[in-house]
Amino acid sequence: MDPQQIKTALGSGLLSFPVTPFDAENRFAPEPYKAHVEWLSGYDAPVLFAAGGTGEFFSLTPEEIPAIVSAAKEAAGDTAIVSGCGYGTEIAVGIAKSVEKAGGDGILLLPHYLIDAPQEGLYAHVKAVCDATGMGVMVYNRDNAVLQADTLARLCDACPNLVGFKDGTGDIGLVRQVTAKMGDRLTYLGGMPTAELFAEAYLGAGFTTYSSAVFNFVPALANKFYAALRAGDRATCEDILKSFFYPFMELRARRKGYAVAAIKAGVRLVGFDAGPVRSPLSDLTGEEEEILKDLIEAHA
Repeated sequence: MDPQQIKTALGSGLLSFPVTPFDAENRFAPEPYKAHVEWLSGYDAPVLFAAGGTGEFFSLTPEEIPAIVSAAKEAAGDTAIVSGCGYGTEIAVGIAKSVEKAGGDGILLLPHYLIDAPQEGLYAHVKAVCDATGMGVMVYNRDNAVLQADTLARLCDACPNLVGFKDGTGDIGLVRQVTAKMGDRLTYLGGMPTAELFAEAYLGAGFTTYSSAVFNFVPALANKFYAALRAGDRATCEDILKSFFYPFMELRARRKGYAVAAIKAGVRLVGFDAGPVRSPLSDLTGEEEEILKDLIEAHA
């Protein structure tokens, strides 16, 4: 896809990040991954993000990412594949080039590594990545990589292939400033952990969609919630929030890193060989997996 096509696809429905399965030797397992991606692509999701945050991008080597993107493209049919990208500028540029060579449709630029940076440094970082590829680029505003509205506007002027803005700050004031300033120049995605908990607030701020982590294991329920949200059916949204998302949030909050580990556990519970999470994360306990199993079965 060209940048405008991926921009349109990103804004056309619910999105998700497949988990990255690992085998007993802690290596990427392509066959289970393809089986899971193929299953997900049968549901309503115009774009899947390979090697994203829920896909443990932070634990992958840059050399592993092209193989993950290739496997996703092979299994996804007509569903577009956007890859995670990040770390320091030179590494991010290399990842972007390798993703394009592997057939990816775009990249999501995650925060750079470790250190805070001034706006001018963030501008140079994002511009270098955009300049390195012909694919559409989406920035992920969170943690130590928060672009202010004026910086984002400069980047939009300089980088025609910058097509998306994903927010993980929860700062609705900044989000609204960005959407008011940039209008339809960008596609806007909610990116808070368990994004459904924040979806109504982001919809009011001008975000049409978000990435759903739970789509990994309850895609029909995730689509039901998204459809109700877009239809203004607050009663259905509240029912699903109370019966599924709030209990899931309580489980997720038990330990740091469970925003990823609980998703991977859910994928295993619905029958896919996702393997364990890589360190420094840790998997759910047996008791916690039973809690999640009951929650999934109640919404099957």
